[in-house]
Amino acid sequence: MSNLISDILSPKPLKLKIGLYFGSYNPIHIGHMAIANYIIEFTGIDQLWFVVSPQNPHKEKDNLLEDYHRLELVTRAIGDDNRFRVSNIEFNLPKPSYTIHTLTHIQEKFPHHNFVIIMGSDNLDNFHKWKNYEMILENYGIIVYPRPGFDHHKMIMHPNVTVAEGAPLMEISSSFIRESVKKGKDVRHFMPQKVWEYLDEMNFYRK
Repeated sequence: MSNLISDILSPKPLKLKIGLYFGSYNPIHIGHMAIANYIIEFTGIDQLWFVVSPQNPHKEKDNLLEDYHRLELVTRAIGDDNRFRVSNIEFNLPKPSYTIHTLTHIQEKFPHHNFVIIMGSDNLDNFHKWKNYEMILENYGIIVYPRPGFDHHKMIMHPNVTVAEGAPLMEISSSFIRESVKKGKDVRHFMPQKVWEYLDEMNFYRK
């Protein structure tokens, strides 16, 4: 059974509470997987979808691997774990990708599901800069996991915002992995084995 949620996938009648975990995943690493595992086991969602973003309007595109490579990395990371799915739904949407556009599209495509957004406390701290953030806040649940250096107690308080208080604090970042690989460091244990094997095989980030 494929774990890919494609833009052309037909909806199924089963009603689920779906957590949408957006990211460039450049590359996906054990920090992403640890957060995803905590969220699905401790926050009451039925399934978590890794939504691979082709371009974040608030980030530079330098060193961003091609979309299909990052999709492959996430696919390898989740393997046959049916709690998780990987979604390419943003690949065919207008760029740059804005969360409100993706949410509107995905809710229309899967009207039988309830969607919540998963984000780090650093993202919620800048949430007021997002396109149509008021609409997102009023119409979708948000699960926030803590990030080092960001006090979630000082952020937006709203009935639709839930803080995953017990989620692990993860210092590791994709940029750290990219820079370390460029310096010739062995970072294989910072990501799932099959992800590392693909990076190593394709010689990513070494130049």
